[in-house]
Amino acid sequence: MNKNDYTPSETNIYPELSLNVITRQEHNISRKQISDNALKVLYRLHGAGFDAYLVGGGVRDLLLSQHPKDFDIATNATPEQIRQLFKNCRLIGRRFRLAHIMFGRDIIEVATFRGHHQEPSKNVSQQSKEGMLLRDNVYGTIDEDAERRDFTINAMYYSIADYSIHDYAGGIEDLEDKLVRLIGDPETRYREDPVRMLRAIRFAVKLDFDIEEDTAAPIEYMAPLLRDIPPARLYEESLKMLQSGHGLETYHLMREYNLFQQLFPTIAEYFTEEYTSNTEQMLDLVLDATDQRIEEGKRINPAFMFAAMLWYPLQEKAKWLMEKRKLSHYDAIMEASNIILDEQVRSIAIPRRHTATIREIWQLQLRMPRRNGKRAFRLMELNKFRAGFDFLEMRGEVEGGETEQLAKWWNTFQSAGRNMRQAMVADIDGSTSGSGAPKKRRRKNFRKSKPKATS
Repeated sequence: MNKNDYTPSETNIYPELSLNVITRQEHNISRKQISDNALKVLYRLHGAGFDAYLVGGGVRDLLLSQHPKDFDIATNATPEQIRQLFKNCRLIGRRFRLAHIMFGRDIIEVATFRGHHQEPSKNVSQQSKEGMLLRDNVYGTIDEDAERRDFTINAMYYSIADYSIHDYAGGIEDLEDKLVRLIGDPETRYREDPVRMLRAIRFAVKLDFDIEEDTAAPIEYMAPLLRDIPPARLYEESLKMLQSGHGLETYHLMREYNLFQQLFPTIAEYFTEEYTSNTEQMLDLVLDATDQRIEEGKRINPAFMFAAMLWYPLQEKAKWLMEKRKLSHYDAIMEASNIILDEQVRSIAIPRRHTATIREIWQLQLRMPRRNGKRAFRLMELNKFRAGFDFLEMRGEVEGGETEQLAKWWNTFQSAGRNMRQAMVADIDGSTSGSGAPKKRRRKNFRKSKPKATS
């Protein structure tokens, strides 16, 4: 069968799963590990007569003795019934309605059990002709909800009624074997939601698991399906992939499966087999630095990462503009920045607040070589100076030569006292005017001389 001729089958999309109940005595999850706000929601739903389960990544991470980032809940209560129970509830989502229970900055997400969208009697969903789910407000039972989950390790439910775990897809076994495995036919599930390919990579890196063979097999040739995903959604996914503390390893695995190339086609143009281009060296540097900052608990700014990732494609575009349209270097950089950012936001919708910061960081690279007079002092007062300098240091590691020397100069200048700073600038002034002090140019008088009087 030709890969491009594959169409989703109507059978065995959601295989029948066998329930395995793990009693409280047989697992390691304690209510002390679950957030108080999540417990409040679970107990109130249960007290109102609804089924209530902690589900997905929360259960998975607790079983792995890790601290969950989120505590998501699944229930048979509809979104409207949930809103009646909680005054601090907000309903969100068009593709699938969710309830967010707000506890200040802490948000507990509650989802109603999902059903099968193939059943005409329940069908309030919408699918594209390629098999992608566009709208999915179909409610069902917990068994159907488990079949609709993407990976086996996310199809485990912790019951607040008796503190047991309901494992529907062999998730416990895959946790022990360290495997990321899709539930159902992989090609069909990826066509339903191509973002599942990104999730497979993210879980494999985050948990240090392998991707199960059948789950991994279709990814490389199905990766182009990501182009049909809204750029705003892919922007959020790109942050989860690259700013989760494992960005460097995630990038390399994404690239291996042809996924990074779909999110960043402008960058992928400069990939080499040896991983030696300036673009590739910068990718390794900035993603490694991002991982280190996250590990040290420091703040990170997506704009800095994107500015670094796109810098060398920007340079190549500027060179092309200078050759073909005879633009000056500055004008070429300005025009190239518009082109590169426009191309990138068509794939992932980087917000305008970040693109503005990206432009500032790029413009600082043009200004930092000009240090004479009061320019160096003024540059240091700019809000984005530190980001511009950090990026200059990374460029120095990649380019060496004058860029590296410039980065060292700025590093010394920042830590120097005022007198030394003035001396450093004086050296710059002296070197730009030859030997000795700059010579004063005599002004020429261009006023017309008065005509001589004639007799």
